[in-house]
Amino acid sequence: MASQALLEPQPSNQSQQAPSNITSCEGVPEAWDLLYRVLPGFVIAICFFGLLGNLSVLTFFLLPRRRRRHHRLTIAEIYLANLAASDLVFVLGLPFWAENIGNHFNWPFGTDLCRVVSGVIKANLFISIFLVVAISQDRYRSLVYPMTSRGYRRRRQAQATCLLIWVSGGLLSIPTFLLRSVKVVPDLNISACILLFPHEAWHFARMVELNILGFFLPLAAIIFFNYHILASLRGQKEASRTRCGGPKGSKTTGLILTLVASFLVCWAPYHFFAFLDFLVQVKAIQHCSWKEFTDLGLQLANFFAFINSCLNPLIYVFAGRLLKTRVWEHYK
Repeated sequence: MASQALLEPQPSNQSQQAPSNITSCEGVPEAWDLLYRVLPGFVIAICFFGLLGNLSVLTFFLLPRRRRRHHRLTIAEIYLANLAASDLVFVLGLPFWAENIGNHFNWPFGTDLCRVVSGVIKANLFISIFLVVAISQDRYRSLVYPMTSRGYRRRRQAQATCLLIWVSGGLLSIPTFLLRSVKVVPDLNISACILLFPHEAWHFARMVELNILGFFLPLAAIIFFNYHILASLRGQKEASRTRCGGPKGSKTTGLILTLVASFLVCWAPYHFFAFLDFLVQVKAIQHCSWKEFTDLGLQLANFFAFINSCLNPLIYVFAGRLLKTRVWEHYK
């Protein structure tokens, strides 16, 4: 069943072995039956609230500011609007996968949608984490080097960075577009939307792309930037004790840190199980219990990853004042 992980399914050879794995692992069929019944409804709920929340965020970010001379987004808003757009595109693919799960991974939408939906979801996996890195870098630059991080040129740089991130996400999803296909799996009596790797070396390439380029390297950058952000805020707090008000930019920074923490909590389980799946694919671990643990873990980790697209709009409202300010400016 690992071949049907929503974000990055595995090659078909494992799915053909699934029945023997399932029958040899006590209790596994019940777990999969529960997943088939329960998970699609949760995925649809995530899709609904993700669409509603991210459309609302984009709408209010892009509303003209009535009381300002220049109707321009701030630097932070440029990045956050792009993150909301990425989340919106991401959740658009979820109804297809909800139906896929409810149909016991029998893909009913044809090869073209198999490739498009999977590729779009994969692209936005990279786009989201690269945007989180860019957002962290922007806060780092604003707080640590405030005198060199102002003005029109920096706004244009933010727009160019977002464009580069979207292009990079598209390029990194090309293997998914090319290698995804609908294949009949006779042992399971389904036609599954799966990755068909032409060579075993693709397992290593996928691990490097997904786990290292798509998570661990960005995670290192995020930790670096946010460590210095927190250090800068501590220094500003000490300096502001004799003044009224808090550190400059602390509200926006609090929002950014909350977004980063939410992203890491939601996505870390997926990358953990994706790495375990790599070990299964290269036969570094082979016992049935590990395979089934990885298969089921990937499905649950996908669910937590999906939740992130719903949490971000809530964070904009409850952890930061950017969206509140924009709504107030529009209606007052």
